Amino acid sequence: MDIVLEIMDTFVLDKVYATLLPSPNPIAAPANVTLNGLSSAFESHVYGVDPPQFFKPSDLAYASLLCRSNPLRQSISFFVITTFFGALLYLVTAYMNYLFVYNHENFNHPKYLKNQVKLEIKQSLTSIPMMTLLTVPWFVAECQGYSKLYMNPKDYGTWYMFFQFPLFILFTDCLIYLIHRWLHTPAVYKHLHKPHHKWLVPTPFASHAFHPVDGYFQSVPYHLFPFVFPLHKVAYVVLFIAVNIWTVLIHDGEYLSHDPIVNGSACHTIHHLYFNYNYGQYTTLWDRLGGTHREPDRELFDGNLKNSKSTWDTQVRELEKIRAEVEGDDDRVYTSGAAL
Repeated sequence: MDIVLEIMDTFVLDKVYATLLPSPNPIAAPANVTLNGLSSAFESHVYGVDPPQFFKPSDLAYASLLCRSNPLRQSISFFVITTFFGALLYLVTAYMNYLFVYNHENFNHPKYLKNQVKLEIKQSLTSIPMMTLLTVPWFVAECQGYSKLYMNPKDYGTWYMFFQFPLFILFTDCLIYLIHRWLHTPAVYKHLHKPHHKWLVPTPFASHAFHPVDGYFQSVPYHLFPFVFPLHKVAYVVLFIAVNIWTVLIHDGEYLSHDPIVNGSACHTIHHLYFNYNYGQYTTLWDRLGGTHREPDRELFDGNLKNSKSTWDTQVRELEKIRAEVEGDDDRVYTSGAAL
């Protein structure tokens, strides 16, 4: 995330901090600052572990009491940046999916909630700032040099530039499976994970509609990965965006793939309907090994049966039996035929 921070510092935040917290002794930017390399201990103090990667700094980079490497400044910056752009990415991705992919016939499902989209958005936008606050220490630790993030492809070779992606998926998918399954233990479920299962028939807007501590726990594997394995900094940003988009896609209810390996929207629909299956995020591997995999109902892939009354009635009968075992009384308010 230090790439994002450098861009924001260069074009926005250097000026903001210099204006709000000016240094009593501002200095001009040293002429010998070089990209991808520091020329003095003073510059290391200003920039932290890593020098500027893309932009030579202006005088504003040296004009605030809080230099770029200051952990408090980095914490504030990351909180604002991640909250704003995280919410924007969520809203844009979910809305585009809602407009062009999501099947609006789901509004007629007997387990679709009254005002569901509004409730999903409200839960998401309320949770994102708190999830971000809990995540900020990871970002600051990365910028302070405690992770294995790297910039030069030669550090680990070209082969690793490709290998890091499947390694990331396998590592995070395994840990998310374990965390997600733990979140379904009765004592934890009712306090943390139940808010996300309010959406029995989710829309794309349900993708980030978590209790904030639940959402944070499920994000920990992503943040832990670059502290265990090397990860290219650009790949880190790409994966951060891709993970958020994937989270939207598995909640859209469009079953474009019946792949036995990919834990896509069909598998995740089964999880929301029947609770105790398909805890994985990307693959079915860990569910298969853990005995919790359930093949999506064949009707989900048949356009004529997917939203038929008989299919929905069958879903509701089984859903209610499992839901009663997991939750007891049902406090949801259902409706049908209303989009918002």
